[in-house]
Amino acid sequence: MTTPRAFIVRHGETEWSINGRHTGTSELALTQNGERRIRATGRALVGDDRLIVPSKLAHIYVSPRTRAKRTLELLRIGCKERLPWQQHDEMDGEAGPRTDAKVEITEDIREWDYGDYEGKTSAEIREERRRQFGGDGSWDIWTDGCPGGESPEQVTERLDRLIAQIRERYHGPAMDAPRKGGPPPDVLLVAHGHILRAFAVRWVGKSLRDNPSLILEAGGVGTLSYEHHRVEEPAILLGGSFVVELAENAADDDGKDGRK
Repeated sequence: MTTPRAFIVRHGETEWSINGRHTGTSELALTQNGERRIRATGRALVGDDRLIVPSKLAHIYVSPRTRAKRTLELLRIGCKERLPWQQHDEMDGEAGPRTDAKVEITEDIREWDYGDYEGKTSAEIREERRRQFGGDGSWDIWTDGCPGGESPEQVTERLDRLIAQIRERYHGPAMDAPRKGGPPPDVLLVAHGHILRAFAVRWVGKSLRDNPSLILEAGGVGTLSYEHHRVEEPAILLGGSFVVELAENAADDDGKDGRK
């Protein structure tokens, strides 16, 4: 039995991610370096013998923001249908069709709404709060949220809704299926730094207010799964092995040919 996984991918580098400006609803393009790095990530981690196996993807979720959608394009997953925002002549012909997974644009995985703090750095936010409230101007998004934007409770509500959908529609059925012939077990989410860190926290049932000490760099990839093949035991997968079935089968075939 295959234990399902959820792969979380943060969009590639932008000018604001370089200088630390909080980017929620603003639309920014990836930098040239950001695009190169995402292409390299796709070559390294996407494939039949890699971490993310396209044929094992049941569904792909992507944020509405352009930087997230461009990141998905550059990963070269190889969807059979064109991506929802693409025209026919923009289809990904480089990778070829490698997955039946549908791509869904969802607001549930958009970045945290920073409200009044949109476009500001943490240092600028602390200085603003120092002038408003006195003291050292301390600010913790995990407990304070964002004035004019979202609170931790609002973020939790939409993430819990998405996690429940993933487990009901994809991961639960995959766990109940036989090892061979069952539905694809994995899902892929392409989104943003704060929201994906919050997603990982809620995946394992922890509170955002506990201030999770998690880092997901621009273009970074994380893996979430379950212990003991039980949907009731979600876990963060700190490290995993690559798929080696193809390599092992090829080695077996070579051995058989040598014995003929």
